[in-house]
Amino acid sequence: MKLQELFWNPQQHRLRTLWRLVGQILLLVAFSSCLSAVFLLPGMVFGNLEPQIEEATFRLANLAMLPATLLSVGLAGYFLDRRRFSDFGMRLNWAWVLDLGAGLTLGAVLMAAIFLVEKAAGWITVTGTLRADSFGGNFPVAVFFSILLYLAVGIYEELLFRGYFLRNLAEGLRLPGLSNRGALLLSWFLTSAVFGLAHALNPNASLISTLNIVFAGIFLGLAYVLSGSMALPIGLHITWNFFQGTVFGFPVSGGAAATSFWVIEQGGPVLWTGGAFGPEAGLLGIFAMLAGSLLIVLWVRWRYGRVALEATLAEYTPRSTFVNPVV
Repeated sequence: MKLQELFWNPQQHRLRTLWRLVGQILLLVAFSSCLSAVFLLPGMVFGNLEPQIEEATFRLANLAMLPATLLSVGLAGYFLDRRRFSDFGMRLNWAWVLDLGAGLTLGAVLMAAIFLVEKAAGWITVTGTLRADSFGGNFPVAVFFSILLYLAVGIYEELLFRGYFLRNLAEGLRLPGLSNRGALLLSWFLTSAVFGLAHALNPNASLISTLNIVFAGIFLGLAYVLSGSMALPIGLHITWNFFQGTVFGFPVSGGAAATSFWVIEQGGPVLWTGGAFGPEAGLLGIFAMLAGSLLIVLWVRWRYGRVALEATLAEYTPRSTFVNPVV
């Protein structure tokens, strides 16, 4: 192999997988840093702001990952991957909206089931309602920003880990002797492991919580590898987090809920409840994900008429709209 071919795939006329991933990550870091600085600029220029305004600008800076991810995936997709944004499972049509609605419903139902089981077992006690430990106790404003947060997280984490990373890695793993399905499966599990490690430094994280988040990555990835669409995993991710934290008051991936409709006091065995990390670190969370996986399979069977891995996710089909450069 020529030195040039370590970086460039002459058959596909684009960078190889590793360098596409590196390029997208560098774009993400650059965009997120710049956008965060823009939101934090008023506080740096004008000094002390009203507490609610200062808190809003800080939270908007945290939300910068969403536009940064959209920009980085869009640009990396076009210039490095040589594919359209819609090829990352973002075909925004009525069928996509239908799958999104199914994902939103599933996330809410699964978290409600966890809450009801813990309540019936006597492991949680409802001690209050309408808590807002931020924005000066202004509950509607706090809920609004909570919705923005979980919308952003659900979209950018799924687009990154499933839409971009999983698909690129599956294409790169198409090695001699490994089928498209084999490459897709391996990529699915590897990106789920990275997803778990990305949460390993969260508050109250442990080895068990990290392993459980790896399983959560597999759960979310199932919706993608069976449908080839981002709609199901994005919807599922959004309401799983929102109902977990803002509705029922559970910790979300280790972070205590600052805003919630119900205020709870957690008890019961940590092995089952997940303790301070939240349900994702407990057996109830695992059982909910297993039940959710079955419901995903049933939904895909009803919607698409079959249940099978979308093996085409491991294939690269050049688009005629991209003119091959002279190399």
